[in-house]
Formats: sequence, structure tokens, C-alpha cells
Amino acid sequence: MKAKHPLSVAVFCSAATDIAPEYFEQTAKLGRWIGAQGWRLVYGGASLGLMDCVARAAKETGAKVTGVVPDKLVERGIVSPLLDETIHVHSLGERKEVMLRESDLFIALPGGLGTLDEVFHVLGESSIGYHNKPVVLYNMGGCWNSLCAMLDDLRHQGLLRHDLTGRLVVANSCEELFSELLRHAER
Repeated sequence: MKAKHPLSVAVFCSAATDIAPEYFEQTAKLGRWIGAQGWRLVYGGASLGLMDCVARAAKETGAKVTGVVPDKLVERGIVSPLLDETIHVHSLGERKEVMLRESDLFIALPGGLGTLDEVFHVLGESSIGYHNKPVVLYNMGGCWNSLCAMLDDLRHQGLLRHDLTGRLVVANSCEELFSELLRHAER
């Protein structure tokens, strides 16, 4: 099933290469699905790890691929050659702002500090009313279980003043992820 409205989807994920093969398989499946929808992929622009995997799969199936590329990636020579559009930025802070502006929704695949920073930036801005764009945590192999438990604990302690319902969605399978993305596209 194809969505009625094309979306610009930001994907936050790892640039690591020595991670579970399952992560690469599921990431490629997501990238192909984004391309099949005729959607635009917005990501960090690196040519490594899951970042390269999602861009390659999306591009091969017809997606427009936009990389938001900080200077440090250029200096290190790890900018993807797959980009249809390159938006150069000076810092990770600027990258987050551009990705927020350029995207309709966000998917967090397995990742480290950069991915967590991006997720919390989007959620923080949403919590005080700057936007209402959701973040979908794709919980491949339970990679986000600890984060979900921590957020539940913070909520139970009363430390999260704003309800995350609708702002943060957890998908435990490709089917759940695709269903959530299509639901958003129908809005």
C-alpha cells in the first residue's frame, strides 16, 4: 500500500560498521520501502554504517536522498556520493535544526550518542510547542528497550512534564514501523 502524500523522512542512525548484521538487513528494508513510497530521505550524509545502508537502499528504489553534512564529515572524506541534494552545515547543532526543518517525521534506528542527541532534540522542541512531528523508535532487536524503560521511569517519577503519546512511538517490527509511517502520511 502506498501513501497518498509523499513525505520527507529523517532517519537518525549509526555510522558504525561493526554492529549486528540484523541492523543492516532491517535498515536496507526500510530504505527500500521509503524509495518505493516515492518519499524523500533526509539523513546525516555519511558514507558509513547504517547511514550508508539506508541511503543506498532508498536511492536504489527511487527516493530522493538529501544529506545534511557537517564540515567535519567533509574534512574526514566520508560524505556519501549518493546524495541528490547536499545541505552543508557547520555543526551538529545546525544539522539538527536543518533536519527538523526539512523533515515531516523522524525515525531512530540503532545508534549512539549522535542518534540520542537528535532524538532528544526533536522531542524537546516538540514538548514546548515548536512542532508536532513524531519520532518513531525502530526497536530492532530490542535496541531501544533500555531507553524506553528509562523514559517510563522518568514519567512515573513525574519528571516528564509533557506526555510523549503521539510524539514518541515505538515500533518493534518493520510492519509496525511501516504502518505508523503510512498513518502519518494520511494526515
